[in-house]
Amino acid sequence: MLPSDPKLYAILDLGYVSATDAEEVTRELLKGGADLLQLRAKGKELDLIRDVASRLIPLCREAQVPFILNDFPEMAAGLDADGVHIGQDDGEIAAVRKIVGPGKIVGRSTHSLNQARAALAEGADYIGFGPLFPTPTKPGRPAIGLENIPIMEAEVGSALPAFCIGGINRTTLPLVINSGARRIVVVSDLLQAENISEAARFFKDSLNHS
Repeated sequence: MLPSDPKLYAILDLGYVSATDAEEVTRELLKGGADLLQLRAKGKELDLIRDVASRLIPLCREAQVPFILNDFPEMAAGLDADGVHIGQDDGEIAAVRKIVGPGKIVGRSTHSLNQARAALAEGADYIGFGPLFPTPTKPGRPAIGLENIPIMEAEVGSALPAFCIGGINRTTLPLVINSGARRIVVVSDLLQAENISEAARFFKDSLNHS
């Protein structure tokens, strides 16, 4: 189950963090106030992903923060993860929900207003909306900009949690908030911070006071 008013969605990306550091980084993200935590491990071996996920789930449970696995709904079900995040090409929400089971969270990446509307209609529990800016996390994916955030928030974000994502850092955050975003995903600016928990707290406080 999603928190009642989640603001900060942290992604632990194994492209930035080694598997051996995953637990310590997760502790810092949770300490800083992350409301959800996703493990993303593009191109990594399944056994490694399973091992890291199995070590992070207890940390998230202790903090009462949902643990979301990027892709791999079958693995998410086997690990009893709190949910799974899927992209535009990863099948229908209903089919994924059958795999992960009742009561689990299913989120969807969206890259346009129409995709956001479709995810809402399809029954997603939350969406990611972006990338707002060019980002090294998603090289080659065109940025969608900020102009559609108010429409997305009014039509979709009023019905389910909608997290803006893509190139959000301390510099771009005011632009994102002033465009009407209420929830964000941060990846590299958290994972590459000298003090991860302090960085997470900065983003969380900025959202709470916006």
